[in-house]
Parts: sequence; C-alpha cells; structure tokens
Amino acid sequence: MLAPPDLTGVPAFFLAQRDLAVLTAADGDGLLWTVPLTGHPGFLHVVDETTVDVLTLPAPGGPLATGPARGSAVGMIAVDFALRRRFRVNGTVVATGPTGFAVRAQQAFGNCPQYIQRRDVEADPAPHAGAPGPRDAAGAAWREEPDADDVRLISGADTFFLGTVHPGSGADASHRGGAPGFVRVEDGGLWWPDYPGNNMFASLGNIDADPRAALLFPDFASGTMLQLSGRAAVEWTEPGGGGDDGVTGRRVRFTPERVVRTPAAFRAGPVTPSPRNPRLAG
Repeated sequence: MLAPPDLTGVPAFFLAQRDLAVLTAADGDGLLWTVPLTGHPGFLHVVDETTVDVLTLPAPGGPLATGPARGSAVGMIAVDFALRRRFRVNGTVVATGPTGFAVRAQQAFGNCPQYIQRRDVEADPAPHAGAPGPRDAAGAAWREEPDADDVRLISGADTFFLGTVHPGSGADASHRGGAPGFVRVEDGGLWWPDYPGNNMFASLGNIDADPRAALLFPDFASGTMLQLSGRAAVEWTEPGGGGDDGVTGRRVRFTPERVVRTPAAFRAGPVTPSPRNPRLAG
C-alpha cells in the first residue's frame, strides 16, 4: 500500500519545473479522456502536502476543454523526457475556475525511467479555454474512428499515455513507451504488449474493474495530439511469444469509440531511444 502523499519538497520542485503534464478524467457523458496540459513552469503549484493547483486548462475545442468537474476523479502525470523522470498525482478535483483547477491527492509517487525515450520537449503554453491564442486557430477534429493519418501516427509511435479509472480508487494517467511500432493497429482497434515496469499493475487492475480507457499519442514532429476514448481489455498470451515481444505474456487490446485531434501542444527534436526498449517480435 502506498504511503499518504506528501507533495512538498522534491515533488513540489519537480512539478514546478514542468511546462507540460498529462491529465486523465471523464467528461460529462462519462467518456474517459487523456489530454495534455501545458503552461509556463510553475503552472503546477503545490499548495500543501496533498494539494496542487493546476493553473491551466486543456486545449479549447477538445476533450475536457473547460476542465474536469469539481468532485471528479483525476489522474495526472508529469514527465521530464530529457532526464527520463516522471511523477504521478491521482486524486479528486476540489476547486475549479476559469483558468484552472485544484486537485487533492490520494496517491502521489514517482516511477522508474524505463521506456522513456530521451528527447528535448518544448511545450506551447496554452491559454485558458475561451481565451484567444495560437491553439484556437487550428481547432479540434472529432471523428468516430481513426483515419489513415491517425493509424500512421499510432503505428510509428514510440510513446503514448494511457488513462484508466477504478470505481473505488479513482483515475490514473501513465506513460507507455517502446520501439516505434510497439503499438499494433488491426481489426478496427489496437493493442500493445504490457512490458514489465514497477510491478504496481495500477492500469491493469483498473481495466479489470472498469474497461473505460483513454489514449494520448503525441505527434512530436507536428505538435498535434491524437486522443482516443474507448474500451480496453487485458489479454494473456504465451510468455516469450510474439504477442508480448518476448517479455511478459500480457497485452492490452483497445477499441476506440471517439477520436479527436487537437492543435499543437508540444514538440520535440531528435530522440535517443530507451536502452530498455524490447526488440519487436516479427
């Protein structure tokens, strides 16, 4: 069991330096979304041991554009790609406003650097919803299923973020990484091997309890964000077989129900692959 969260000290310093994070929450229709949050360093401001003010909102026109509702469960993850560090904060929204919201943490913890591809990321500090700014111009493109450009992005991705939720434990946002192509697209859906990590199995446990899931694929070249909301299921394969890239015998299959592309949130230059990336099977 995790110790009670304490966001002061090193966590507060790490969060204050970030110019991007990722948020998981449900919208008014109950669909789960995982969306980027960007701002100047300091937009994640730790108030006390369990409370963080988020001084920004998701992209206008996209999922959760006006922010998560007061009382809703949220999961956040902040990643420093250059140093391959990440920190997760899961909790409940305790205050909302026109330019941000506050989260009271029930869980807060760091994760190992496995499968984080090293790159220098430059975030676009987004205006709050309804305010004019560069991210309003391109708009958001909504559809029922991925199109050909979406499939190309997914099939070549080395990074995505996974959002899940549990009826008793709340929401969670986590990072997934691997060699380009580790996410496979087939039969109207997609799947990826569950590579070994911190042995917490938070995402898999959530999926077993509630199949709602959300994916966020950054296009680091163009800066656009591909977000998918749908259903996930854990599948078991023969350990060491092609279904898991020779690793764990677990994979996750995802069926999208809604898809949206939102304007540029962050871009990155050349990438140094993680030395822990498994070799792709086949």
